Amino acid sequence: MTATAPRIRQLPLIRVLFVTAVLVCGLFGTLSGTASAHAALTGSDPKDGAVVDVAPKDVTLTFSEQIAMGDNSIRVLDPSSKRVDVAKMRDLSGGGTVRYAVDLKPGLPDGTYTVAWQAVSADSHPVSGAFTFSIGAPSETTAIVPDQEAGGGLVGTLYDTVRYLSYAGFVLLVGGAAFILACWQRGASVRPLQRLVVGGWVTLTAATLVLLLLRTPYTGSGKLGDAFDLGGLADVLDTKTGAALVSRLLLLGAAALFIAVLFGAYAKRVTETESEAESGTEAESGTDDGEGSGGTGSEAQKAKADLTFGLGLGGTVVAAGIAGTWALSEHASTGIQTGLAMPLDVLHLLAVAAWLGGLVSLLTALHRTPDIERAAVRRFSRIAFTSVVVLAVTGLYQAWRQVGSWSALTDTGYGQLLLAKVALIAVLLCAAWFSRRWTGLLGERTTTGTEAGAEAEAEPEAGEAEAGEAEAEAGDEAGEGSDPERAAQLARQRTALATARKKRVRDADTERSGLRRSVLIEACVALVVLAVTTALTGTEPGRTQEQEAGRPGTEAAAPAPARPINLTEPFDTGGANGKGTVRLTLDPARSGNNLMHVWIDDPAGKPMDVPEVKVAYTLKSEQIGPLPIVPERLAPGHWSASSVQIPMPGDWHLQVTVRTSDIDQTTIEKNVKIG
Repeated sequence: MTATAPRIRQLPLIRVLFVTAVLVCGLFGTLSGTASAHAALTGSDPKDGAVVDVAPKDVTLTFSEQIAMGDNSIRVLDPSSKRVDVAKMRDLSGGGTVRYAVDLKPGLPDGTYTVAWQAVSADSHPVSGAFTFSIGAPSETTAIVPDQEAGGGLVGTLYDTVRYLSYAGFVLLVGGAAFILACWQRGASVRPLQRLVVGGWVTLTAATLVLLLLRTPYTGSGKLGDAFDLGGLADVLDTKTGAALVSRLLLLGAAALFIAVLFGAYAKRVTETESEAESGTEAESGTDDGEGSGGTGSEAQKAKADLTFGLGLGGTVVAAGIAGTWALSEHASTGIQTGLAMPLDVLHLLAVAAWLGGLVSLLTALHRTPDIERAAVRRFSRIAFTSVVVLAVTGLYQAWRQVGSWSALTDTGYGQLLLAKVALIAVLLCAAWFSRRWTGLLGERTTTGTEAGAEAEAEPEAGEAEAGEAEAEAGDEAGEGSDPERAAQLARQRTALATARKKRVRDADTERSGLRRSVLIEACVALVVLAVTTALTGTEPGRTQEQEAGRPGTEAAAPAPARPINLTEPFDTGGANGKGTVRLTLDPARSGNNLMHVWIDDPAGKPMDVPEVKVAYTLKSEQIGPLPIVPERLAPGHWSASSVQIPMPGDWHLQVTVRTSDIDQTTIEKNVKIG
């Protein structure tokens, strides 16, 4: 019973951490919901709800930014829910626009048709939607489309939970190893810390494998059974996210080798060095013949220092590589200033791991290993402070980059989650301040607490006496012929007595008890912070949410109300019969789908047939465009484009190029306001 008592006393702490993690996962998994993404459908041809007289040859979709699509990403269903597309998608992107099309079967009958689409945004999150158009007249339809957005349902919940576990595993793996190498090298041979680091590696490895399997249903059908579809897995490996997950697995293989050396050769080297140092001290105090052992101790110290440097350098490279797999496949890899955002994101993740992972390691050491040195606690305190500074700098930059405006902090889901994270970090810093105070008291006790030190030395002696008495009594009872079973029982009793003695010493240390409580609070709040961070990585940034809502989030002027644009401008290409007039209309002249007509008249006002007419739109304030439009010739002197996609309102620069011969052409430029 005595041997198991300390372990039973540790169960409440484990339960607190486990229950907090489960509750936080559930809370923020629900809060994040479906993982929204950057890309959004900005227009289509035919547009949603349109009624066309003649069956179109194809269906065209325009998106706000780059996406990944397959041949089955766009499906067109007739009123009886049968596919009428040829399932071969065409990429029409160019000139700053992202546009895809699928051809339709010829001779489609009248009725209402459903277009269902699904894609993967550049930041790895799935997007989907559906709309209808009619040929001739609307009709009833039995077309069945998914009743949930991509990335939702059971698969979405599982995916978000595993993403949280992958972050947690990374924090424990990197933070635990850093704590051992930088703060408490003797911890390499401490079993609880070994279990913590290995548990982090196992969690991250298993989570990465599960993410790789769930990627197909997460971005595709939403059916959990498709996780084992080998064809879908092959498609995932061709994507940016699939490559990042595979790279993470390869780096975790290198991390496994690092862990083997850390807890094998390195732990043995640290133990030998400490033993040699102790024996050298004893030899020096007991005899004048300590020269040989002193030299051996110096060599051992140098070998240990070299191994520490090698493990530190190699571990940093592996940890940065694993962090880079997130930076290269999520929010940091899209949007503005990606060249700066990705390395800063790696630094941010490493600082999080060093702080939070070291925090959990310190908590484990304080509760499970009562003989941790005060110097190790002070070293971690300095590392934690440095990590907080790095987090503050990189976090402020990422917040500016992803939010974009003050209004987005309160008007978007991303901004609200960010405010929650800031508030939680403030609570975490308050708890850390108390921890630093307790750490300072530990340091004072080291230099001034001689009486307490004497008591701590006296109590072990009493414990050793008790153990000796128990051993003597057992020896008298068993005699010389005691069996191995009895000897093993005596060994367990001695171990239990030694553990109880250390626990009494630990519990009598007021400063250490206060530090354990404050660090426990920090660890619990850190779990919540990690959950909010996971939710943030799956939420559409505030900057793009505002842009999609038609609010640039900058100091741009309010857009003008939508009304058709009518433009009439003379031109002269400089050649024979090179003079005339351009008339252009854009209806309704707003963001989304527009109808454009261009007429070319000669000086007499009659239709003038020219070899080529081209139009381009540029929004210089947002660095969009030029968006080239090549209208279709309908009749002599008359050109038209039925799907002119304008991504957002603003002051657009319009260019109309007219060519009257092989060498004669001119470009008319005009600024127009599109509301």
